[in-house]
Amino acid sequence: MMELLDRIPLIIVIVACLTLGLAPFTPEPHIWEKLKMLTAGTLTRPVDIFDFFLHAGPWLLLMAKLARMGLTK
Repeated sequence: MMELLDRIPLIIVIVACLTLGLAPFTPEPHIWEKLKMLTAGTLTRPVDIFDFFLHAGPWLLLMAKLARMGLTK
């Protein structure tokens, strides 16, 4: 698993965060809307939960990649 994480270029993960992670950009980034729903307790519909994980995936991958890079140096 860690070898797969090491093989993914950092720039690809950053581009994924800036596109899929933030899209749609207006009126506010979608991940921000879903995080607000999560904190308000209104993230209950299955489609919203799926959408949250879809938009959070690139950010989680970026955090894992940066943590792995920090631990291996």
